[in-house]
Amino acid sequence: MNTTNESRKRIPVGDLRGALPKLAVLLALLAALLAWSGVRQWREARLLEQVGQARDRAVEAVQASHAAHIRQFEQRLASAPVKAALAANDTAAAVAALKDGWAGVEHVEILDGALQAAYENAATFGFSKLALLEDGMQGDGVAARVVKDGKQTAFGMAASAPQGVIYVRLPLTQLTQAFDGVALPGGGYLALRQGSYSITQRGNSGLEDGAERMARAVGKTGLRVATAVPVSEPGPLGLGAIPAMIVAALLAGLTVVSVLVARGGIRMGGLGKKGAEVSDTDEPTLGEALLREPPPPPAGGTRTAPKDEYTQAEAKAVEVDPGIFRAYDIRGIVGQTLSVEVAELIGLAIGSVMRDEDLTDIVVGRDGRLSGPDLVGGLIEGLRKAGRNVIDIGLAPTPVAYFAAYHLRTGSSVAVTGSHNPPDYNGFKIVVGGQTLSGDAITDLYERIRDNRLFVANARGDLQQRDVSADYIQRIADDVQLERPLKVVVDAGNGVAGDIAPQLLEAIGAEVIPLYCDVDGTFPNHHPDPSEPHNLEDLIQTVKRFDADIGLAFDGDGDRLGVVTKEGAIIFPDRLLMLFAADVLERNPGALIIFDVKCTGKLQGWVLRHGGTPMMWKTGHSLIKAKMRETGAELAGEMSGHFFFQERWYGFDDGLYSAARLLEILANRAETPSEVLAELPDGVSTPEIKVAVDEGTPHAIVERFVDGAEFEGARLSTIDGLRADWDDGWGLVRASNTTPILVLRFEADNREALERIKTEFRTRLQALAPELTMTF
Repeated sequence: MNTTNESRKRIPVGDLRGALPKLAVLLALLAALLAWSGVRQWREARLLEQVGQARDRAVEAVQASHAAHIRQFEQRLASAPVKAALAANDTAAAVAALKDGWAGVEHVEILDGALQAAYENAATFGFSKLALLEDGMQGDGVAARVVKDGKQTAFGMAASAPQGVIYVRLPLTQLTQAFDGVALPGGGYLALRQGSYSITQRGNSGLEDGAERMARAVGKTGLRVATAVPVSEPGPLGLGAIPAMIVAALLAGLTVVSVLVARGGIRMGGLGKKGAEVSDTDEPTLGEALLREPPPPPAGGTRTAPKDEYTQAEAKAVEVDPGIFRAYDIRGIVGQTLSVEVAELIGLAIGSVMRDEDLTDIVVGRDGRLSGPDLVGGLIEGLRKAGRNVIDIGLAPTPVAYFAAYHLRTGSSVAVTGSHNPPDYNGFKIVVGGQTLSGDAITDLYERIRDNRLFVANARGDLQQRDVSADYIQRIADDVQLERPLKVVVDAGNGVAGDIAPQLLEAIGAEVIPLYCDVDGTFPNHHPDPSEPHNLEDLIQTVKRFDADIGLAFDGDGDRLGVVTKEGAIIFPDRLLMLFAADVLERNPGALIIFDVKCTGKLQGWVLRHGGTPMMWKTGHSLIKAKMRETGAELAGEMSGHFFFQERWYGFDDGLYSAARLLEILANRAETPSEVLAELPDGVSTPEIKVAVDEGTPHAIVERFVDGAEFEGARLSTIDGLRADWDDGWGLVRASNTTPILVLRFEADNREALERIKTEFRTRLQALAPELTMTF
């Protein structure tokens, strides 16, 4: 018999039994840890469910209360005494009839429709109250919202009347008592919010910063209920509640068996009295099996990955639409092509790319869309599974997320935003290692998901919350200060810029009048897209009402800028780029200035005359940024309103910073802002013209247009679609990379030349695609 068998036969039973108590203690500790983890996770899941139910009950209660107050107001407006008083132009009698028997009403008044006194002292009157009255006059029904009325916060309602507008003020408790009556389990947090303002809140206030992730809109009231629970960490080895409890039960069973064996309650096969030998013909006993060393891994075989390595993600049955992976970013419709599960896979894909590039930290921010919190939650989960450390900056414009990547030295960021698209859209603008992903890099993310080239770290990444808004404002205010104050109307279109733009511009010395600056992901007033002239109508009227120096508009995520003068003129972004270029070239002679194919033909000559080097390039924020890095350009701009400053800034597109630089230039000039802007070369031009086409066809149509293009006397450029430049004007057609449309623009020295160029393009396009409806 060999020595191995000999040694095996000489193991004393006492030694085996002596080791078992230590093993039993270890097994008991592991069982207790996993049992505690399972119970903790079960309680946290139960709390999450209960708080979610409380949120839903609060939404229903507030919506019912809100609707009841509006119905009561409508019924009183339709009553005979009120109608008779209004018809007789007896406002005092109308007010008395409205108040008669209305329990809780604090104040009723009828104001002249011009609201002249209110606009003359809007800050004292209250911007929110003023906005409510305007809504009441413009709509067919009753407008309602929480307003600041004097020194108190109240629930206000307004409706149009022959004399102007009727305003009713109720105590805030009339709205919030339904919310306060909803039972909230201990440890949770619940808040009723309007825009960025918390009207009332309950529970653990330390959770308020993360409450938007579970927020739900209260119908179309502009209110929402936000809620949160403490962050739940996964169990040991990533086990959930039920698996942890099952493993704990198994370990507890092994503990009991080990104790019984150690005490002799269970005889070990082949063992007799103390000191007996072990039979070489028996199978290993339980005691022997527990004490044996695990065998070494076979050569070339699999092994458990150490903590700093990765395993491939388990394939998930989640359908991911390749169509959401666009040229510049990821963008889709929530509930159709975007979901929390898709966001998690995108987070895993981004994290996998970062792992390949040895990058560990990333910033995540979001705009004000209602779907944002859920998608951010999924994205962060995927990033952390990939071992990335996430810094969640919460509600923030896209350029603030870009700034945070520099400021916090992560080099990477994701802005969850639908930009200027409708409320049901959302998406992801991604920076990895200082480069905005576009084109093939965006496609690679989809291919990683499709091919399951996703990797899960053995150790999850960290998560921390950080607010960088104050740092962003301070960084700009330290560099930009106005030589003289300017009165500015800021229209954020209820986008995320409304939370920070007024603060920033006031910090550099401007007097700011906010318009639609309450963050509301339903965009109740107008779409947040300043490239569409009709979206600037309210801004134009407000600038005139307040006799402001200028009006500024931002898109939904704050990376684009629109401008109107006090006379109501819209200053297109390509003309603004002229002003920026002249300023930059004063300090940087010969600098390269990049502009996209949609910009005015007068821009090239302007840059040359001011000592710069002009370059026309493809449309798209990520493509422009890549070209700036490649060429070292100091400034770039697009007709869409994206401006990119490398001089004194970081080179990313930033509507907020661009607004600060614009006001700096205007405040340094002796002329009025309108006079400065009027001096910029101008011609007869169109805004961007959009022609709808079938999904997936824009590029094919433009390719056919380019192939058959013959424009006599024109210089043709095909770097992005086709642009034809004549001596007296130019025209462009290109395929949008974000939506199924053709984008066209025209400019000429006079109206006749403009119509000639439009006709040339329209005729050729109709011949090529007669099914299209021409909008020019």
